[in-house]
Amino acid sequence: MHSPETQTVVQESLLRWIVLLPLLGAAINGLLNRRLPRAAAGAVACGAVGLSFVLSVVAFLRLAALPAGERLLADIVAPWLGYGPLRVDIGFALDPLSAVMALVVTGVGLLIHIYSLGYMSHDKGFQRFFTYLNLFIFSMMTLVLGENLLMLFVGWEGVGLCSYLLISFWFNEEANAAAGKKAFIVNRVGDFGFLIGTFLLGVTLLPHLEPGEGLFSFRVMQHHAHVLAPVATVIGLLLFVGATGKSAQIPLYIWLPDAMAGPTPVSALIHAATMVTAGVYMIARMNFVYVLAPTAMEVVTIVGAATAVLAATIATTQNDIKRVLAYSTVSQLGYMVMACGLGAFAAGIFHVMTHAFFKALLFLGSGSVIHAMSGEQDMRVMGGLAKKLPITFWTFLAGTFAIAGVFPLAGFFSKDEILWKAFSSDGGGVALWLVAFLVAGLTAFYMMRLVVLTFHGTNRASQEVRHHIHESPLSMTLPLVVLAVLSVAGGWIGWPAFLGGSNHFEHWLAPVFADGGHGAAAAAHHGGEALAHGAAAAHGAADHAGDHGHVALERGLAAASLAWGLLGLSLGYLVYSRRTKVADTMRGLAGGWPYRILLNKYYVDEAYDGAIIRPGFRFSRTVLWKGVDAGVIDGLLVNGSALVVAVIGSLLRLLQNGLVRFYAWSFTVGVAVFVVYLSLKG
Repeated sequence: MHSPETQTVVQESLLRWIVLLPLLGAAINGLLNRRLPRAAAGAVACGAVGLSFVLSVVAFLRLAALPAGERLLADIVAPWLGYGPLRVDIGFALDPLSAVMALVVTGVGLLIHIYSLGYMSHDKGFQRFFTYLNLFIFSMMTLVLGENLLMLFVGWEGVGLCSYLLISFWFNEEANAAAGKKAFIVNRVGDFGFLIGTFLLGVTLLPHLEPGEGLFSFRVMQHHAHVLAPVATVIGLLLFVGATGKSAQIPLYIWLPDAMAGPTPVSALIHAATMVTAGVYMIARMNFVYVLAPTAMEVVTIVGAATAVLAATIATTQNDIKRVLAYSTVSQLGYMVMACGLGAFAAGIFHVMTHAFFKALLFLGSGSVIHAMSGEQDMRVMGGLAKKLPITFWTFLAGTFAIAGVFPLAGFFSKDEILWKAFSSDGGGVALWLVAFLVAGLTAFYMMRLVVLTFHGTNRASQEVRHHIHESPLSMTLPLVVLAVLSVAGGWIGWPAFLGGSNHFEHWLAPVFADGGHGAAAAAHHGGEALAHGAAAAHGAADHAGDHGHVALERGLAAASLAWGLLGLSLGYLVYSRRTKVADTMRGLAGGWPYRILLNKYYVDEAYDGAIIRPGFRFSRTVLWKGVDAGVIDGLLVNGSALVVAVIGSLLRLLQNGLVRFYAWSFTVGVAVFVVYLSLKG
């Protein structure tokens, strides 16, 4: 591993403009607001993100031209914090990992911006909406291109703020405002853990820095990774608390389904290109810490797997089209987190990329459906839309097959890679593979259920709604077509060795995650042999492609998962299209209580409400408000000080009575007392 002093770093001032252009777009739209015509506001917002995407492509090409072991572009803008040995810079860096994220965020983000031109065309908050969208892209680019952990945290908090602004965009509706507050507060809980982990990391590293080294620089932290070995487990778990908030994992996933209250382009942006991928990216970026903490990685694996199953089962019963997709996102995020917990960081990021394509497509497709249905989101009153919305239907179907893992669509390659890691990694096994395998089948089933209820059969809406059903405008359908192409072919870059490919995606990311292994070796050299051994075990079978003994097994498992996915799709179609009585029978099993549990999301929100929210309100009302605010602050400090002043004023008023004789008498007494004092002193 190169040290920060010897590693070749190419200076590239282009990086700052990738980040700042969306901020400039947000500033123009935000300051001019309604004084700017809608067409101009849309052009500014889309142009800013479009230029950012073009610059990201240029930076990617420059990075790719460098030798594999030297792929790092840096842009240090200015010093930020500096006191004694503490030094943190405002800077950006591009390596193979951040390059992938930059292309996904700006590329998919641009398509969502273009789609929003049509979807939000009649909204009175058009300019404000695009201000927030640009600000969201700026925050996410700060997160993925930040040169150090504090820059990442600035972007981390920025996407949290933007999610609140966009989820509650229609704040006049109570459900939207409540959903925005829920997202903001739940993520603050996770961020508390993130901050504590960051402080612990900084305190541990600071004494070991050499002059001129930035404390939270990712290169510097990798170079000194051996120092973190004794506290790596605690740091990894604390950082993961933040990831459970941002990437919607148990127990902090509850905000994401409610986030569907915002405009549909917001849902697509949050679920596909920003925010929810931040936690997965952070774990992958901090891989050199996690490979030193087998216990933390085991926790990450278990939480990811449990989240994937929990959300997939809930998605099978939901009736709101966007809620089905929301729980699908939570489940797929569980896949990504599980992969990172197994040490298969490249597989996790691969699924981040392919998921961005087909989940953006599915959400924007659902927005096209909602647009055609005059705002209706309940699938029970949809149906028969395939002929009236042909572009939406066929592109949506492509996204469905992609997320179901149908070969050779994008989702097959990334999902199969995670399934293989779940089976073959030292941290995995048959049990974990069965969990991931079950989720794959459930995903195919509930997605086909969604397709059938939405696009097949007869339309169940009112006559007035049916009269207005029409295909969306070009500004909305064009992004759908582009995303459909990416959902089909976007995974080919990771074509695996067992199918005759070479998995270029994994090779592209290999230099980033190889540092984790070097960190483990450094820990062993400094006396952390046990931790290094555990880290190597957690890293698992990262280079399985060259092991010919596993090729037949991997092919068999891939064929099984493909057949399982096709079976799920077939069952979803038959049950909800041909054998509808089967669905009624399933809902009535065991008295209907299993269905009610899933329909009510395992009553987790109700449990939180009873165990945390209501007691919190009571505590706030009785102790914080009545006791501290009204009693201590208002009663004792404010009213008490006012009472003291009033008493003193009343006493002084006795001396200021306006009688000249009283003043003369007081003056005489004062002089006499002073004379007596001087006499006694002399």
